[in-house]
Amino acid sequence: MNTEVRPPIQLDWFLPTNGDGRHLTSSGLPKVGLFQQGERAPTLDYLRQIVRATEQAGFDGIMVPTASGFEDPWLITAVLAQEVRRLKFLLTLRPGMELPAYTAHRAATLQLLSENRLALHVVTGSSRFEQRSLGDFLEHDERYARTAEFLQVFQAVWAGKQAAHPGRYYRSGINSPVAPGAEVPAIYFGGASEAAEQVGAAHGQTYLMWCEPPAMIAERVLRMRELAAMQGRTLRFGLRLHIFADRTDEAAWAHVERLLEEIPKDAIDQAQRQMAKYESVGQSRQTELMKGRGRGARELEVSANLWAGVG
Repeated sequence: MNTEVRPPIQLDWFLPTNGDGRHLTSSGLPKVGLFQQGERAPTLDYLRQIVRATEQAGFDGIMVPTASGFEDPWLITAVLAQEVRRLKFLLTLRPGMELPAYTAHRAATLQLLSENRLALHVVTGSSRFEQRSLGDFLEHDERYARTAEFLQVFQAVWAGKQAAHPGRYYRSGINSPVAPGAEVPAIYFGGASEAAEQVGAAHGQTYLMWCEPPAMIAERVLRMRELAAMQGRTLRFGLRLHIFADRTDEAAWAHVERLLEEIPKDAIDQAQRQMAKYESVGQSRQTELMKGRGRGARELEVSANLWAGVG
């Protein structure tokens, strides 16, 4: 008999800090001039409504994203954490844009302000173009090496280790202790490349994936468990996906078809050309799911009720 006790499933929502709407291109992507209609600006009042509704609906947490065109996640989280009392905030950060010791002290302050409701989603970067627009000129594998060092220094600072760090990407002196009473935030980490998997297995608590057919997900989970076990660690796993909900499967699929009909063909072509430039292995896997398929909703069904159109 299997007596393994599994941790409860955690359900999080997404905070649309670059705008929102009722269309496939309304939220979740940098604003790149794609077909957009009925946009709702990410005003403070609207974002307050989102976090209140998310807590009232019983969700565990909410992801606060970062990318070109999104509002700053640290400032947004500091404000919105005061609007709710139970909801956790999964704040997205990029190691190339921040210093690890300073990040530790900011995170500790947010932990105190939110009564330890902060977790960190560490994103190394998926597009060379976007990284360079932000002043980061490291190539793909170097960025992951820097992320590993960032997390090493971050964790050392939080633990109050009184030692200098003479690293390749970060050099720090004797660490100052962070605020007492602040719990170290859980680290969420994603990435499908070999470099990303090594960093996630060594430093993450939860490994995040985009949704793929179950067999592909099972293969990745098994591989990540093995990599983590080699370092004496265990991982939790998370999926990021979009939900189309209706009273029946047929009604939900009909809604997806209507959303697709709104988008001009040239806008889809433009989006695919942009995604093809990404260095992200995860994005490449999403794109591969669509290869050779038509553009109808059911033509992009890659597993039972799993639609590859958003990816």
